[in-house]
Amino acid sequence: MEEPMDQDTSKGRSPLEQDLTCSVCLDLYRDPVLLTCSHSFCSECLKNAWKSNLKSNPKKCPLCKAAFEGEQPTPNRALNDTCESFRREKQWQNRHNPAQQSICRMHGDVFQIYCMKDQELLCPKCVTQHPYHEIVPLQDGLTYCKEQLDFKIKILEKKWRLYKNNTKSFTNTKEFIEHQAGQAAESIKAEFQRLHKALDAEQEARLQALAAEEREKTGAMVAMVAQANEGIASLTPIIQNLKREMGDEDVTFMQKFPLLKDSAQWPHEDLQHPPGALLDMGKHVGSLGFNIWKNMQAHVQYNPVVLDPNTASPWLDLAPDLTSMKESQQRQEVPDNPERFDPCVFLMGAEGFSKGKHRWDVVVGDNPKWMMGVCAESLARKKRFTVSPKRGVWSIALSKGVLTALTVEPTKIEVVTRLEKVRVKLDMDKGEVSFWDGGTLTHLCTFNHKFDEKMFPLFGPGLQSTPMALAPGKMVLHTS
Repeated sequence: MEEPMDQDTSKGRSPLEQDLTCSVCLDLYRDPVLLTCSHSFCSECLKNAWKSNLKSNPKKCPLCKAAFEGEQPTPNRALNDTCESFRREKQWQNRHNPAQQSICRMHGDVFQIYCMKDQELLCPKCVTQHPYHEIVPLQDGLTYCKEQLDFKIKILEKKWRLYKNNTKSFTNTKEFIEHQAGQAAESIKAEFQRLHKALDAEQEARLQALAAEEREKTGAMVAMVAQANEGIASLTPIIQNLKREMGDEDVTFMQKFPLLKDSAQWPHEDLQHPPGALLDMGKHVGSLGFNIWKNMQAHVQYNPVVLDPNTASPWLDLAPDLTSMKESQQRQEVPDNPERFDPCVFLMGAEGFSKGKHRWDVVVGDNPKWMMGVCAESLARKKRFTVSPKRGVWSIALSKGVLTALTVEPTKIEVVTRLEKVRVKLDMDKGEVSFWDGGTLTHLCTFNHKFDEKMFPLFGPGLQSTPMALAPGKMVLHTS
């Protein structure tokens, strides 16, 4: 027969410890097993109890005397884990002499468990105030809190590194804008010198426009750098404070955890390289002489299309007047702005077209490989793609001596003589782009499409040292 449990043995024990005590050995459960009557016992205690009652058949529960016929007890893993956590927590308390903050102010009991939903420390008597919530041992709650805050710290550190990299990127862009401004200033000055003193006033106006845009856009980059530095300055103390708080006493840390978690939020959007950050070089130096002095046809050259260096692949080298392009011997150090093609070796014209008729001639010379046509403004710039109307490109190309219309299924174009100049005609209102032999004016091919966005000239000169150039257009001035 099992001896009754001594009532005095429970004195001095917390309610939780009493719940975790085996009724046979009167100690915390070790390898507990569960019977169908819902009572649990230490595995060894149950074996010993049944051995001492060999004549009992069927076997009975030592507590409620319920009979079991051939039943095998089930390991109670949840109870076992709880007992182990309680042992570790009790050992920790014995080592550290917990301060007053370890005591529940409402019930006066020691904090022993943690509510995952409300993120609060609880004593055993607090459990009734958190019905249906996930309640875990204190150590498990501590591990959860640290893991959560460590995750937040990693996010903030990643953002800190991003801001650090943005600072360098924006600074480089600012310096490149200044370099662009210097190039544009040289072109402007040279053109105005050629047009003599009569154009001094116009020259000054152009330089002021350039300087104003430079100030605006370098100022924008300075502001972006300042924002990045502010982000760094703001993130640094947050991260340091969170790391410092994680080193505090466990209970103190867990009490502060909800506030710490809230303070780990970063409400600001990440900085991004803004589109249109670089100077509008086409505006300052494209067709410059024509725009300055339209009635001096003998002294100026008109180009219906000029190139946009802000879209040029880093592997292309453009002429200062933005009318020719060729392969660069090495990758150029240029900003990775959103408008720039990379890795595709393409570039666009500086001006797009939404309506009307437009025409330009491209001198290809003896270049063995090239591509030209028109593209939608939304054309992808930062990934490789197959050139076709499905991608928003209507073009022709020469490769290995074969001229091809880059339709969805590429179509070979038969030519009698070698092309040296190609004419491109774009009719936005009619929805038509056609290609012609610029020397013989022989029609090559035509694409038809209802263009629903702005279209830009597109060039792919290929990785060859032979330049591809834009031929000047004819100028006719009408006065009334």
